[in-house]
Amino acid sequence: MTTVTPVLLTVDEVKVLLKVGRTKVYDLIRTHRLVSIKVDGCRRIPADSVAEFIRGQIERGT
Repeated sequence: MTTVTPVLLTVDEVKVLLKVGRTKVYDLIRTHRLVSIKVDGCRRIPADSVAEFIRGQIERGT
């Protein structure tokens, strides 16, 4: 059995992954630290963008 990883995540899914609040996720989007798109008015964040953000934070040591 294979598991499919979602390509686009909701704000709530990103919130859980990063263990931050909803407002913080929107702040990261607003400051262009997370890439996002709108799909019919719904905000979606590519999973790659979240992984890249985490890698960047690790590299900076923050």
